[in-house]
Amino acid sequence: MILLLDAHVVLWALGEPERLAPGVAESLASPANDVLVSVSSIWEIEIKRALGKLRIERDLLAALDGARMDIVSITGPDAVAAARLPAHHRDPFDRMLVAQAARLDATVVSRDAVFDDYGTARLPA
Repeated sequence: MILLLDAHVVLWALGEPERLAPGVAESLASPANDVLVSVSSIWEIEIKRALGKLRIERDLLAALDGARMDIVSITGPDAVAAARLPAHHRDPFDRMLVAQAARLDATVVSRDAVFDDYGTARLPA
């Protein structure tokens, strides 16, 4: 299974795994699953860090690499697809995850049920 992590799940997986729903940490650790992080989630996390909304002492990219989380780039078709989504949700980072999940046939790992409105497969975090 391909798992695409929402930004809060990235943070929890790296620093507060006890916040994850039962079974999610095991799914992330399973070699049977590909664990992916969108560039948009990295961007969201770093914006919040720069604004002082998050305190993260570690190098995010190094932490992702150490946790065997692969980074997914944003493609032109991803940008077009995200912009053309129905207006269920205005968060551009979440909309990008919807577009990328569709392209990759991935399951989004998130606590946010808004992904369900788009018909995106979701593993509740």
